[in-house]
Amino acid sequence: MDVRSNRREAGGSSVVTANRLLDGRIVWLAGDGAWSGRIDAAHVFSNDGIEAVIDATARRQQADGVVGVYGVQVRDDSTTPVPVTVRERIRAFGPTVHPEFATLTEVPPDVR
Repeated sequence: MDVRSNRREAGGSSVVTANRLLDGRIVWLAGDGAWSGRIDAAHVFSNDGIEAVIDATARRQQADGVVGVYGVQVRDDSTTPVPVTVRERIRAFGPTVHPEFATLTEVPPDVR
């Protein structure tokens, strides 16, 4: 069992993620079996079969040039996969200081 994601709901969906060995970048398993740096390219799997996908993917991770393969539960109400947990949203979309997440709407004059 994938111990990194014990919050997986029976009727939900997940994507598979890992880190690229070459540079440590976060990558997502696409539908064609290739690894992508973008979560919107990730293939969404049913949680009913995700353990088998993770197992098969983990067995070939060294050949694929990745390490640390595991599943990430995603929301079912979005067209782009959006992870359920904050940790995985940060991995997918960047740090919480990313402009999309910032509450500051105008740069103060003394900062310019």
